[in-house]
Amino acid sequence: MTVLNGVDVDKFLTQFLMVAEEGTLSAAAESLLVTQPTLTHNLQKLEQSLGVPLFKRSSRGVKLTPYGETLYENAKIMQRLYNNAMGLIEAQKNQREAGLSIGSGYTWWWLFLRRLVLDYANTYPSAPINVSLGNNLRCMDQLLSGDISLFIGHRIGDLAHRTHADFIDIGQVRDGYFVREGHPLLVGPQTQVDVRKFPLALAFPSEARHHRLLTEREYLQPGTRQPEYYGRAFTSNSLEACLDYVRGSDAVTRHTDLIAGEFSRRGLMKVEMAPGQEETLQPMGIYVLPERRSDRHVARIIDVLLEKAIAIVRSPPVP
Repeated sequence: MTVLNGVDVDKFLTQFLMVAEEGTLSAAAESLLVTQPTLTHNLQKLEQSLGVPLFKRSSRGVKLTPYGETLYENAKIMQRLYNNAMGLIEAQKNQREAGLSIGSGYTWWWLFLRRLVLDYANTYPSAPINVSLGNNLRCMDQLLSGDISLFIGHRIGDLAHRTHADFIDIGQVRDGYFVREGHPLLVGPQTQVDVRKFPLALAFPSEARHHRLLTEREYLQPGTRQPEYYGRAFTSNSLEACLDYVRGSDAVTRHTDLIAGEFSRRGLMKVEMAPGQEETLQPMGIYVLPERRSDRHVARIIDVLLEKAIAIVRSPPVP
Protein backbone atom coordinates (compact mmCIF):
# COMPACT_ATOMS: atom_id res chain seq x y z
CA MET A 1 0.00 0.00 0.00
CA THR A 2 1.35 3.42 -0.98
CA VAL A 3 0.58 6.20 1.52
CA LEU A 4 0.97 9.92 0.78
CA ASN A 5 0.01 12.52 3.40
CA GLY A 6 -2.18 9.94 5.10
CA VAL A 7 -3.90 8.88 1.86
CA ASP A 8 -4.06 5.30 0.58
CA VAL A 9 -2.89 6.28 -2.91
CA ASP A 10 -3.48 2.88 -4.52
CA LYS A 11 -7.11 2.71 -3.47
CA PHE A 12 -7.81 6.38 -4.17
CA LEU A 13 -6.19 6.24 -7.59
CA THR A 14 -8.39 3.26 -8.50
CA GLN A 15 -11.43 5.26 -7.44
CA PHE A 16 -10.17 8.35 -9.27
CA LEU A 17 -9.75 6.39 -12.52
CA MET A 18 -13.24 4.93 -12.25
CA VAL A 19 -14.82 8.37 -11.76
CA ALA A 20 -12.84 9.79 -14.69
CA GLU A 21 -13.99 6.98 -16.96
CA GLU A 22 -17.62 6.81 -15.83
CA GLY A 23 -18.10 10.57 -15.88
CA THR A 24 -20.41 10.64 -12.86
CA LEU A 25 -19.92 9.92 -9.16
CA SER A 26 -23.07 7.82 -8.97
CA ALA A 27 -22.04 5.46 -11.79
CA ALA A 28 -18.50 5.13 -10.39
CA ALA A 29 -19.80 4.43 -6.88
CA GLU A 30 -22.06 1.71 -8.25
CA SER A 31 -19.19 0.08 -10.18
CA LEU A 32 -16.86 0.29 -7.16
CA LEU A 33 -19.52 -0.98 -4.71
CA VAL A 34 -19.04 2.01 -2.40
CA THR A 35 -21.44 4.75 -1.35
CA GLN A 36 -21.35 8.06 -3.19
CA PRO A 37 -20.55 10.07 -0.02
CA THR A 38 -17.58 7.76 0.65
CA LEU A 39 -16.34 8.20 -2.89
CA THR A 40 -16.75 11.99 -2.72
CA HIS A 41 -14.85 12.09 0.57
CA ASN A 42 -11.99 9.99 -0.81
CA LEU A 43 -11.65 12.16 -3.92
CA GLN A 44 -11.53 15.27 -1.77
CA LYS A 45 -8.78 13.70 0.35
CA LEU A 46 -6.83 12.83 -2.79
CA GLU A 47 -7.17 16.42 -4.06
CA GLN A 48 -6.08 17.77 -0.68
CA SER A 49 -3.03 15.50 -0.59
CA LEU A 50 -1.98 16.68 -4.06
CA GLY A 51 -2.93 20.31 -3.44
CA VAL A 52 -4.78 20.68 -6.75
CA PRO A 53 -8.37 20.19 -8.02
CA LEU A 54 -8.78 17.06 -10.14
CA PHE A 55 -12.38 17.49 -11.28
CA LYS A 56 -14.78 20.20 -12.36
CA ARG A 57 -18.17 19.29 -10.98
CA SER A 58 -21.54 20.17 -12.51
CA SER A 59 -25.12 18.88 -12.61
CA ARG A 60 -24.13 16.80 -15.66
CA GLY A 61 -21.32 14.97 -13.88
CA VAL A 62 -17.60 15.54 -13.55
CA LYS A 63 -14.86 16.53 -15.97
CA LEU A 64 -11.11 16.34 -15.50
CA THR A 65 -9.17 19.53 -14.85
CA PRO A 66 -5.71 19.92 -16.49
CA TYR A 67 -4.25 18.50 -13.24
CA GLY A 68 -6.71 15.63 -13.44
CA GLU A 69 -5.77 14.96 -17.07
CA THR A 70 -2.10 14.68 -16.09
CA LEU A 71 -2.85 12.32 -13.22
CA TYR A 72 -5.19 10.24 -15.39
CA GLU A 73 -2.66 9.81 -18.21
CA ASN A 74 0.13 8.70 -15.90
CA ALA A 75 -2.04 6.57 -13.61
CA LYS A 76 -3.35 4.63 -16.63
CA ILE A 77 0.19 3.99 -17.83
CA MET A 78 1.22 2.74 -14.37
CA GLN A 79 -1.87 0.55 -14.19
CA ARG A 80 -1.20 -0.98 -17.60
CA LEU A 81 2.47 -1.61 -16.84
CA TYR A 82 1.57 -3.31 -13.58
CA ASN A 83 -1.13 -5.47 -15.17
CA ASN A 84 1.16 -6.43 -18.06
CA ALA A 85 3.93 -7.39 -15.63
CA MET A 86 1.54 -9.49 -13.54
CA GLY A 87 0.26 -11.22 -16.67
CA LEU A 88 3.77 -12.07 -17.83
CA ILE A 89 4.77 -13.35 -14.40
CA GLU A 90 1.66 -15.51 -14.23
CA ALA A 91 2.40 -16.92 -17.69
CA GLN A 92 5.98 -17.70 -16.63
CA LYS A 93 4.79 -19.43 -13.45
CA ASN A 94 2.44 -21.62 -15.43
CA GLN A 95 4.86 -22.00 -18.35
CA ARG A 96 2.19 -20.81 -20.75
CA GLU A 97 2.90 -19.83 -24.33
CA ALA A 98 2.42 -16.18 -25.21
CA GLY A 99 -1.24 -15.47 -25.91
CA LEU A 100 -2.97 -13.48 -28.62
CA SER A 101 -5.29 -10.65 -27.60
CA ILE A 102 -6.48 -8.49 -30.47
CA GLY A 103 -9.36 -6.24 -31.52
CA SER A 104 -10.84 -5.66 -34.97
CA GLY A 105 -13.88 -4.81 -37.00
CA TYR A 106 -15.66 -7.53 -38.96
CA THR A 107 -14.00 -6.54 -42.25
CA TRP A 108 -10.58 -7.69 -41.15
CA TRP A 109 -11.96 -10.70 -39.30
CA TRP A 110 -13.52 -12.00 -42.50
CA LEU A 111 -10.66 -11.05 -44.80
CA PHE A 112 -7.73 -12.58 -42.93
CA LEU A 113 -7.87 -12.37 -39.13
CA ARG A 114 -9.93 -15.52 -38.59
CA ARG A 115 -7.40 -17.52 -40.60
CA LEU A 116 -4.53 -15.96 -38.67
CA VAL A 117 -6.17 -16.82 -35.34
CA LEU A 118 -6.71 -20.45 -36.35
CA ASP A 119 -3.11 -20.74 -37.58
CA TYR A 120 -1.91 -19.27 -34.28
CA ALA A 121 -4.00 -21.76 -32.30
CA ASN A 122 -2.55 -24.65 -34.31
CA THR A 123 1.01 -23.39 -33.85
CA TYR A 124 0.62 -22.58 -30.13
CA PRO A 125 -2.09 -24.98 -28.88
CA SER A 126 -1.76 -24.00 -25.22
CA ALA A 127 -1.75 -20.24 -25.78
CA PRO A 128 -4.82 -18.25 -24.67
CA ILE A 129 -6.56 -16.32 -27.46
CA ASN A 130 -8.92 -13.38 -27.12
CA VAL A 131 -10.53 -11.62 -30.09
CA SER A 132 -12.76 -8.58 -29.59
CA LEU A 133 -14.90 -7.52 -32.55
CA GLY A 134 -16.62 -4.15 -32.51
CA ASN A 135 -16.38 -0.47 -33.37
CA ASN A 136 -13.18 1.52 -32.97
CA LEU A 137 -14.13 3.34 -29.77
CA ARG A 138 -14.99 0.07 -28.03
CA CYS A 139 -11.67 -1.40 -29.15
CA MET A 140 -9.82 1.73 -28.01
CA ASP A 141 -11.47 1.50 -24.59
CA GLN A 142 -10.34 -2.11 -24.30
CA LEU A 143 -6.84 -1.23 -25.50
CA LEU A 144 -6.46 1.47 -22.84
CA SER A 145 -7.82 -0.88 -20.20
CA GLY A 146 -5.29 -3.57 -21.12
CA ASP A 147 -7.95 -6.05 -22.27
CA ILE A 148 -6.37 -6.30 -25.74
CA SER A 149 -2.80 -5.73 -26.94
CA LEU A 150 -3.70 -3.92 -30.16
CA PHE A 151 -6.47 -3.49 -32.69
CA ILE A 152 -6.84 -2.88 -36.39
CA GLY A 153 -9.34 -0.33 -37.67
CA HIS A 154 -10.01 3.16 -39.04
CA ARG A 155 -8.07 6.09 -37.65
CA ILE A 156 -10.15 7.85 -34.99
CA GLY A 157 -10.12 11.46 -36.14
CA ASP A 158 -11.27 13.09 -32.89
CA LEU A 159 -9.31 10.92 -30.47
CA ALA A 160 -8.40 12.80 -27.29
CA HIS A 161 -4.69 13.48 -26.88
CA ARG A 162 -4.58 11.86 -23.44
CA THR A 163 -5.02 8.37 -24.91
CA HIS A 164 -1.39 8.35 -26.16
CA ALA A 165 -2.02 5.41 -28.47
CA ASP A 166 0.25 4.95 -31.49
CA PHE A 167 -1.35 4.55 -34.93
CA ILE A 168 0.61 2.47 -37.47
CA ASP A 169 -0.66 3.31 -40.94
CA ILE A 170 -1.73 0.53 -43.32
CA GLY A 171 -3.28 2.53 -46.14
CA GLN A 172 -6.53 4.17 -47.13
CA VAL A 173 -9.88 2.47 -47.60
CA ARG A 174 -13.33 3.66 -48.59
CA ASP A 175 -16.76 2.88 -47.17
CA GLY A 176 -19.55 1.67 -49.43
CA TYR A 177 -23.31 1.30 -49.14
CA PHE A 178 -24.95 -2.13 -49.20
CA VAL A 179 -28.58 -3.17 -49.75
CA ARG A 180 -30.66 -6.27 -50.40
CA GLU A 181 -31.04 -7.77 -53.86
CA GLY A 182 -33.68 -5.96 -55.93
CA HIS A 183 -33.34 -2.72 -53.95
CA PRO A 184 -34.28 0.51 -55.83
CA LEU A 185 -30.73 1.85 -55.32
CA LEU A 186 -29.32 -0.91 -57.55
CA VAL A 187 -30.83 0.40 -60.79
CA GLY A 188 -27.83 2.63 -61.59
CA PRO A 189 -25.31 5.14 -60.20
CA GLN A 190 -26.63 6.97 -57.14
CA THR A 191 -25.90 10.20 -55.30
CA GLN A 192 -25.56 10.74 -51.57
CA VAL A 193 -28.99 12.40 -51.65
CA ASP A 194 -30.46 9.27 -53.24
CA VAL A 195 -28.95 7.04 -50.56
CA ARG A 196 -30.21 9.22 -47.71
CA LYS A 197 -33.80 8.75 -48.87
CA PHE A 198 -33.63 5.29 -47.32
CA PRO A 199 -33.27 4.41 -43.62
CA LEU A 200 -29.85 3.49 -42.29
CA ALA A 201 -29.06 0.28 -40.41
CA LEU A 202 -25.88 0.29 -38.34
CA ALA A 203 -24.09 -2.44 -36.42
CA PHE A 204 -22.01 -1.55 -33.36
CA PRO A 205 -23.18 2.06 -32.83
CA SER A 206 -20.98 4.18 -30.58
CA GLU A 207 -21.86 4.17 -26.88
CA ALA A 208 -22.13 7.30 -24.74
CA ARG A 209 -19.62 5.94 -22.21
CA HIS A 210 -16.93 5.91 -24.91
CA HIS A 211 -17.33 9.59 -25.79
CA ARG A 212 -14.78 10.45 -23.11
CA LEU A 213 -12.15 9.13 -25.55
CA LEU A 214 -12.93 11.93 -28.01
CA THR A 215 -12.13 15.61 -28.05
CA GLU A 216 -15.11 17.74 -27.17
CA ARG A 217 -17.39 18.74 -30.00
CA GLU A 218 -20.85 20.21 -29.92
CA TYR A 219 -22.60 17.03 -30.97
CA LEU A 220 -20.99 15.11 -28.11
CA GLN A 221 -22.68 17.28 -25.49
CA PRO A 222 -25.64 15.84 -23.55
CA GLY A 223 -28.95 16.29 -25.32
CA THR A 224 -27.49 16.38 -28.83
CA ARG A 225 -27.10 13.63 -31.41
CA GLN A 226 -24.12 12.59 -33.48
CA PRO A 227 -24.51 13.18 -37.25
CA GLU A 228 -24.40 9.46 -38.05
CA TYR A 229 -27.55 8.96 -35.98
CA TYR A 230 -29.79 11.01 -38.27
CA GLY A 231 -32.10 8.87 -40.38
CA ARG A 232 -31.12 5.72 -38.56
CA ALA A 233 -33.81 3.06 -38.51
CA PHE A 234 -32.03 0.13 -36.89
CA THR A 235 -29.00 -0.41 -34.66
CA SER A 236 -27.62 -3.54 -33.08
CA ASN A 237 -24.53 -4.82 -31.33
CA SER A 238 -24.74 -7.80 -33.70
CA LEU A 239 -23.63 -7.53 -37.31
CA GLU A 240 -25.66 -10.64 -38.19
CA ALA A 241 -28.82 -8.99 -36.84
CA CYS A 242 -28.04 -5.86 -38.86
CA LEU A 243 -27.57 -7.88 -42.06
CA ASP A 244 -30.81 -9.76 -41.42
CA TYR A 245 -32.62 -6.43 -41.10
CA VAL A 246 -31.14 -5.08 -44.34
CA ARG A 247 -31.97 -8.27 -46.25
CA GLY A 248 -35.59 -7.99 -45.16
CA SER A 249 -36.16 -4.24 -45.65
CA ASP A 250 -35.23 -1.21 -47.75
CA ALA A 251 -32.61 -0.13 -45.21
CA VAL A 252 -29.05 0.69 -46.25
CA THR A 253 -25.96 -0.30 -44.29
CA ARG A 254 -22.55 1.31 -44.59
CA HIS A 255 -19.35 -0.69 -44.32
CA THR A 256 -15.80 -0.83 -45.65
CA ASP A 257 -16.10 -1.69 -49.35
CA LEU A 258 -13.37 -4.33 -49.02
CA ILE A 259 -16.09 -6.53 -47.60
CA ALA A 260 -18.21 -6.42 -50.78
CA GLY A 261 -17.39 -10.03 -51.69
CA GLU A 262 -18.35 -11.42 -48.28
CA PHE A 263 -21.53 -9.33 -48.22
CA SER A 264 -22.45 -10.57 -51.72
CA ARG A 265 -22.25 -14.15 -50.47
CA ARG A 266 -24.64 -13.10 -47.69
CA GLY A 267 -27.17 -11.56 -50.07
CA LEU A 268 -26.18 -7.88 -49.92
CA MET A 269 -25.20 -5.88 -52.99
CA LYS A 270 -22.98 -2.80 -53.14
CA VAL A 271 -24.63 0.39 -54.39
CA GLU A 272 -22.86 1.97 -57.37
CA MET A 273 -22.19 5.63 -56.65
CA ALA A 274 -22.05 8.36 -59.29
CA PRO A 275 -18.65 10.00 -59.97
CA GLY A 276 -17.75 12.34 -57.13
CA GLN A 277 -20.40 10.84 -54.82
CA GLU A 278 -18.26 8.13 -53.25
CA GLU A 279 -17.28 8.30 -49.60
CA THR A 280 -13.89 9.87 -48.93
CA LEU A 281 -10.88 7.63 -48.35
CA GLN A 282 -10.08 7.01 -44.68
CA PRO A 283 -6.77 5.95 -43.09
CA MET A 284 -6.70 2.38 -41.82
CA GLY A 285 -4.10 1.11 -39.39
CA ILE A 286 -3.11 -0.61 -36.17
CA TYR A 287 -3.54 1.03 -32.77
CA VAL A 288 -1.10 -0.03 -30.05
CA LEU A 289 0.14 1.55 -26.84
CA PRO A 290 3.72 2.89 -27.01
CA GLU A 291 4.94 0.76 -24.11
CA ARG A 292 3.70 -2.44 -25.80
CA ARG A 293 5.60 -1.90 -29.06
CA SER A 294 8.87 -2.93 -27.39
CA ASP A 295 7.35 -6.29 -26.47
CA ARG A 296 8.86 -8.75 -28.98
CA HIS A 297 5.71 -10.87 -29.08
CA VAL A 298 3.48 -7.86 -29.81
CA ALA A 299 5.99 -6.57 -32.39
CA ARG A 300 5.85 -9.90 -34.25
CA ILE A 301 2.05 -9.81 -34.32
CA ILE A 302 2.15 -6.25 -35.69
CA ASP A 303 4.53 -7.32 -38.47
CA VAL A 304 2.20 -10.17 -39.50
CA LEU A 305 -0.87 -7.91 -39.43
CA LEU A 306 0.87 -5.26 -41.52
CA GLU A 307 1.94 -7.80 -44.12
CA LYS A 308 -1.58 -9.27 -44.45
CA ALA A 309 -3.52 -6.00 -44.32
CA ILE A 310 -1.27 -3.99 -46.65
CA ALA A 311 -1.52 -6.75 -49.27
CA ILE A 312 -5.34 -6.57 -49.09
CA VAL A 313 -5.48 -2.77 -49.25
CA ARG A 314 -3.14 -2.70 -52.27
CA SER A 315 -4.94 -5.54 -54.05
CA PRO A 316 -8.58 -5.57 -52.85
CA PRO A 317 -10.44 -8.88 -53.17
CA VAL A 318 -12.67 -9.16 -56.22
CA PRO A 319 -16.40 -9.24 -55.27
